[in-house]
Amino acid sequence: MRNFDWKSVSEDVDLLAGGPPCQPFSIGGVGRAYDDARDMFPAMISAVRVLEPRAFIVENVKGLLRSQFSDYYQYILLRLEFPERVIKRGETWEKHLRRLQKAKSSAPAPRSELTYNVIPTLVNAANYGVPQKRERVFIVGFRSDLSIEWSFPSPTHSLSALRYSKRKGGEYWERHAVSSKNRTFEARYQDLNDGKKPWRTVRDALASLPDPTAYAAADVLNHELRLGAKAYPGHTGSALDMPSKTLKAGVHGVPGGENMLIGDDGLPRYYTVREAARIQTFPDGYCLNGAWSEAMRQLGNAVPVKLGQIVASSVAEALLQNEIEYVRKTMLRKGVKLA
Repeated sequence: MRNFDWKSVSEDVDLLAGGPPCQPFSIGGVGRAYDDARDMFPAMISAVRVLEPRAFIVENVKGLLRSQFSDYYQYILLRLEFPERVIKRGETWEKHLRRLQKAKSSAPAPRSELTYNVIPTLVNAANYGVPQKRERVFIVGFRSDLSIEWSFPSPTHSLSALRYSKRKGGEYWERHAVSSKNRTFEARYQDLNDGKKPWRTVRDALASLPDPTAYAAADVLNHELRLGAKAYPGHTGSALDMPSKTLKAGVHGVPGGENMLIGDDGLPRYYTVREAARIQTFPDGYCLNGAWSEAMRQLGNAVPVKLGQIVASSVAEALLQNEIEYVRKTMLRKGVKLA
């Protein structure tokens, strides 16, 4: 990617979307940020500078917001806002940051300069119907000359609504035909119906899948059982009746047992690849090739499909509305009467 000639892309680009590797910023990594050879934010920014897309979407881990990265995070945002103000030969990123901060606080950039309105948002995927508690940073930008006003889509699901569905009449339990001995809820919370949909749980996500030990499981893509799961202090699987823990790529292991679930029998077992794919909201027809560990690595590195669709659709709608408005104003200037 660093060596790709972006000038070879001759078409106008509406949207540039990418997820630079998270290892330089993840809690499981060594946290070297700019000094990590895997930091691909500079390459992403170079693509923005050359392609001049109408909008971009960047996704990364919550670890990007850690205090130790606060200066570098601001540096990333400012470079995306002013992509043409490149780092000079021999200039450190810290000096470049100060130069960009000065540019931000001074007079507005010339109208001829490529700039972006940048909107960063910390998002929990569970709040958007993904059966997984997965916090990620989305950085969305629109080219300034478009004058698009946009905000991140509002959450549609909540923990409060899930608790409510478990308590009031037990709708959640009735829907899944869960026996009273396997029902759990937190009595200390007096949650009200907040108008949102309940968080989707592991049980919700896996409801229509056969047990991986059943004969019918053989007909389901990527649904083979992996043996050997063990739970111990600090290494516990995901509860059936809550969203899953954050699926991880496993590059540094999965010390919290994020690749396991705890069944109604109280015993841990590994997610099958198909179950993990459902936790990431991949369609059932999506095939993941290779060994279980390789497929789980791919899924742990992925953006939940449903969340990606929600964000990208919102950006696409803003771009389309902007284009419609541009055409309308152009026709009016030409004296064309509109119905």
